[in-house]
Amino acid sequence: MSKVTQLLRFITAGSVDDGKSTLIGRLLHDSKSIFEDQLSAISRTSAKRGMSAVDLSLLTDGLQAEREQGITIDVAYRYFATPKRKFIIGDTPGHEQYTRNMVTAASTANLVIILVDARKGVLVQTRRHTYLASLVGIPHVVLAVNKMDMVDYSEARFSEICAEYLDFAAQLGLTDVTCIPLSALMGDMLVERGNNLDWYQGTTLMNLLENIVIDHDVNTTDFRYPVQWVCRPQSDEFHDFRGFMGRIEAGEIAVGDEITVLPSGRCTKVKEIVSYDGSLQRAFAPQSVTLELEDEIDISRGDMFVRSENPPKVEKQFEAMLCWLSDIPLDKNRKYLVKHTTRTVKCFISDIKYVVNVNTLDQHGTATFNMNDIGRVAVKTQQPLVFDSYSVDRATGSFIMIDETTNNTVAAGMIA
Repeated sequence: MSKVTQLLRFITAGSVDDGKSTLIGRLLHDSKSIFEDQLSAISRTSAKRGMSAVDLSLLTDGLQAEREQGITIDVAYRYFATPKRKFIIGDTPGHEQYTRNMVTAASTANLVIILVDARKGVLVQTRRHTYLASLVGIPHVVLAVNKMDMVDYSEARFSEICAEYLDFAAQLGLTDVTCIPLSALMGDMLVERGNNLDWYQGTTLMNLLENIVIDHDVNTTDFRYPVQWVCRPQSDEFHDFRGFMGRIEAGEIAVGDEITVLPSGRCTKVKEIVSYDGSLQRAFAPQSVTLELEDEIDISRGDMFVRSENPPKVEKQFEAMLCWLSDIPLDKNRKYLVKHTTRTVKCFISDIKYVVNVNTLDQHGTATFNMNDIGRVAVKTQQPLVFDSYSVDRATGSFIMIDETTNNTVAAGMIA
């Protein structure tokens, strides 16, 4: 398999018992991505529960507590590949109290599969997860109307659910939504089309995952390169080498291009681009490379290289949408750490603008944030950050907040 095969990150979301774990298990099983010992283990567990067939949801419900309750608590990740593409799947929790886990998984996803039980239709948690997907900027949405076998594969029921969901998605500004009827239990319309949905002329789920275009999901216009490490090899051969290691988060760069180092504002040119394959003339997001510059400039971890004609913002205060992850409420009277790209600085919340009721999308004032709350806040930092809005670039427009006394991650934010 080619080492340049594209990687697609996607998550499953929706209300509890809509069949997310079963869908992933069926995808893995039907695409021949399960080892024999894994299949044997879940077969034994299924038999102990008195089931006549193998419970494929056990492939992702890895925690003992989940196996006992039959629900997903944490985010379970699975990896598989086909000749066309590599995949990382995140199976997110359906329960409302685990909203923070869903946000964490969604932050790096290219695509989200929102599952709906054909018998129940669009529920509150369906809307909640769709809102969260729009909030973190997932570009592609698939509405998977599951358990079609429970409604006699009714085309009318499928159309009714799709119409209701598409109306809600339009309110959130979601435009790339694909609706697919399926049965994760029976395998209809996942990898193979099956024999029960002849009235549906669209694609199977696996065919969509293999062929959906994700090249434009990365910002190719604005060059952004946060410095992660200063490379000074201690050897005679590279005694004079001084490179800056990191990952290109957006755009592209070529040898000879002029760049600006932020926040200092110093300008220079790229002398050499080095990767694990050797020297390159040009590099693109999301490659990890080492850049050598023509001039000696004081540069350290947390600085960012950008194109001189296209700079981001460099400020000490900004507004952001914040998702509170900690069971300890937000305290406006204390300082936190903000980790943004490769830079970590102290900050505090200067103002809470509002909190969103994700069930109704209403906004209301509040004095604090509790676990799973999502809303808009004003942030002030001790040192300037180099950032874009989240809508421009997810990497340079996102951050996490850390409790410096416990080192726990307490919040995730998206810069407005």
